[in-house]
Amino acid sequence: MGLAWMVAATTAAVLASWAFNALVHLVWRPYAITRRLRVQGMHGPGYKFFVGNLGDIKRLHAAVAGATLDVTDHDFIPMVQPHFREWIPLYGRTFLYWTGARPNVCVADVNVVKQVLFDRTGLYPKNLMNPHITHLLGKGLVLIDGDEWKRHRKVVHPAFDMDKLKMMTVTMSDCARSMMSEWEAQLAKGGDVEIELSSRFEELTANVISRTAFGSSYREGKQVFLAQRELLFLAFSTAFDVQIQVFRYLPTEKNLKTRKLDKKVRGMLMDIIKGRLATKDTAGYGNDLLGLMLEACASEHGESPLLSMDEIIDECKTFFFAGHDTTSHLLTWAMFLLSTHPEWQDKLQEEVRRECGGEVPTYDMLNKLKLVNMFLLETLRLYGPAALITRKTSSDLELGGVKVPEGAILTIPIATIHRDKEVWGEDADEFRPERFENGVTRAAKHPNALLSFSSGPRSCIGQNFAMIEAKAVIAMIMQRFALKLSPKYVHAPMDVLTLRPRHGLPMLLKSLQM
Repeated sequence: MGLAWMVAATTAAVLASWAFNALVHLVWRPYAITRRLRVQGMHGPGYKFFVGNLGDIKRLHAAVAGATLDVTDHDFIPMVQPHFREWIPLYGRTFLYWTGARPNVCVADVNVVKQVLFDRTGLYPKNLMNPHITHLLGKGLVLIDGDEWKRHRKVVHPAFDMDKLKMMTVTMSDCARSMMSEWEAQLAKGGDVEIELSSRFEELTANVISRTAFGSSYREGKQVFLAQRELLFLAFSTAFDVQIQVFRYLPTEKNLKTRKLDKKVRGMLMDIIKGRLATKDTAGYGNDLLGLMLEACASEHGESPLLSMDEIIDECKTFFFAGHDTTSHLLTWAMFLLSTHPEWQDKLQEEVRRECGGEVPTYDMLNKLKLVNMFLLETLRLYGPAALITRKTSSDLELGGVKVPEGAILTIPIATIHRDKEVWGEDADEFRPERFENGVTRAAKHPNALLSFSSGPRSCIGQNFAMIEAKAVIAMIMQRFALKLSPKYVHAPMDVLTLRPRHGLPMLLKSLQM
């Protein structure tokens, strides 16, 4: 009797404690934070028990499901970020909203964005709430912080040295030439040829990153590519779910599939690494990204290695995905804009003809393609692969004059900021590469308004790699083909962590005689 009473009392105490903590987390804290921020002038849509504003966000997305745009309309915000389009006019560029019981602060004011992204003290670390994204990218440079990030960057940074990038241009051109040889073979049969470009660019950029970073080909890396693509869509499918820590450990269908795919990717990357280690005595580690990391992993004279093998695998995951996914979509949207702006297609063809002739473009040639560079920057402004980035607050701190609580998610809606007329002018919704004629810092009213590669000390380490690759591919296409958008194309941009055309990019190609 006594033991049963003690068990019952203990259970009741645990349940009471759990109920109290839940009440604090789900009711009192959201109320207190909302009130505290409202007093300081920050408003937003009201908190709803447990789900916050996720229901509102899902409803707004559902209302535009299946919507399409005219090919001349570049304002896809109502389709991709409808909640920001609805809430910013109501609450301002910096406002509070809720994902579950976690406070989110929309940061759409470029001055406040600069405060966040240019911080070097660790006040705004990365947000790792979605475990599926961690499985997709690995805990590499994109997701880690502090001393850990500095250690990884010290190892990885030399792979993106400009001299190495110049040498990589040859590999990029070889991969592009192989792809275009297939197109030319199809065109040789006569007439125009329709090719779905977005999938071709995914294969091309996966091949480039495989060869330049890991010394393998797309054929060897294809299974990694396919598994990571599945992980990408799993991560996207949970983007608007209430994130509760304990749920990530439950044996749900999505969790089990994610773990299985993660194990598969790690195994395939480990096989690539073992192949490199097997030849290190005769061929060395190699001077690509993988070689640099393996050399850092090898300890000498009893010293601790700079990277562990698990960390190398995480970096491989990061660069295999980030190194091809974003560039493939940049190329896709660049081709879309070239086909819908024939006057710019003519300008770029003329510039490429003048600077490169019929030769395979070298790094020095690519560096002279000013119009191609302007064109790509405007493509990144309107159709940048990353539509938003997130950080979080490491402590209670002041953000744009408002004291924000520890643990708040800071969401920077890049695509929305890139269409802000107060920043970019009244023609912000228009495609005008001329705005970059005098460089990135003078293209808008704020020098740090272009956020396609983020900004500040944590800006994308691979941005030069991506721009050189995009220039090389565009130059080679402009040497050989004229582009015309297929009548089958449907303009429906969608955000699956990166921005892509929902229905692909079917394009009509016509051979050019140089």
